[in-house]
Amino acid sequence: MSGQRSWKSRASPVSRVRLFFAAAIAAITVPVLLAPVASADPVPGPPYIDHVRWSKWGDMSSLRVFPTEAARQASSEPGTDAQAGEAWIEVLTLSPDADIPGMRAQFLCHWHYAELVEPGKISWNLEPWRNEVSEEQMVAAGCNPGGTEEPF
Repeated sequence: MSGQRSWKSRASPVSRVRLFFAAAIAAITVPVLLAPVASADPVPGPPYIDHVRWSKWGDMSSLRVFPTEAARQASSEPGTDAQAGEAWIEVLTLSPDADIPGMRAQFLCHWHYAELVEPGKISWNLEPWRNEVSEEQMVAAGCNPGGTEEPF
């Protein structure tokens, strides 16, 4: 067996957790992306955002975005990027100061994955202090790059 490599990884436990999370997202996303589009049930229309509220978590700010039932239904459908864009415009209409680098990417991550990972989560929380990262890093961080998820 000399010269053969073992399949076992020497990755750290943190790397294994990230790999597991990425594999779980892929396992959820790939079937959804490949599923046939149902034409009988149209994607729900706006409004997608019920209300927003800035909150404090220690000395850090968080914009809590409260989606409507239409947003929860639409966000779980494939091909709803246009609706996600409409929803982001609603967020900015309700809170113009949310137009901060990284906030839209966090919102889109929540739009595409929150109902799959944590159905019915009360609010999708966006933080201006989070790092700007690639989409892959955003998903691997559970939409919360650069720190833990807030407690609300």
